[in-house]
Amino acid sequence: MSDSPRIATNMRLFYILDVLATQQSPLTPSEINQHLNWSKQTVHRLCKSMVEEGFLQYDVNGKRLLPSTTMRTLANGLLTSDWHASAKHQILEKLSGKVKETVNFVIPERPGMIYRDRVQTNWAFQIHLPIGSHVPFYCTASGKTYLASLSPKNRHTMVESLHLEAITANTVNSVESLLEELTLVQKQGFALDNEEFYVGMIAIAVPVLDPKGRYHGALGIHGPTLRLDLSSIKDHYSDLRSAANQLSELIFSV
Repeated sequence: MSDSPRIATNMRLFYILDVLATQQSPLTPSEINQHLNWSKQTVHRLCKSMVEEGFLQYDVNGKRLLPSTTMRTLANGLLTSDWHASAKHQILEKLSGKVKETVNFVIPERPGMIYRDRVQTNWAFQIHLPIGSHVPFYCTASGKTYLASLSPKNRHTMVESLHLEAITANTVNSVESLLEELTLVQKQGFALDNEEFYVGMIAIAVPVLDPKGRYHGALGIHGPTLRLDLSSIKDHYSDLRSAANQLSELIFSV
């Protein structure tokens, strides 16, 4: 993308944010400019301004830029506080009615995956993870879909940074084993949680992607082992994938 007077200065800020979103990793101003091909001074000036205004921040090494908490909150607000919310919830309602189990819509945040919406079943025996709950990346089906969406290099770095605590006897808590599973998740398009986060609960999740194929969140089903096993929960994959595609079309519709 060439430096052009037809791009208003205030609009150029969005191009910088788009580069950070596309690359999904912190970048220096010079690395950002490799994708924009603007003047070096322009990019450095705009990045400096966005840091000063609180929309970007430097990483722990003070060299690369990433979205600040303010920007992440703003982005979440734009996506969740619109009229689409009711329609998105109805997709979850329809899926839950079909599979007869709890359905969750989850997105990644720094502490882990956060439950943004859910539809609870009417069964007497249920596992309660209310909206706003954070769950780990490495031992939940939704968290694994996020980790699997990262580039191999970023995935390896992320997994090595995690505290892989053995929450249950089934928790995968070695870097090598988890990376091997994430490679499979990427290939098959879904992730499983085999009583790895909560004894007596299994889950399946699929990624919800934006129009460019980038990860946005996960749609998942979970239930107790009294009613489900790994074979039966995988039977819901087709319905789950279809509902996730509907969510993606709705969230990113013009």
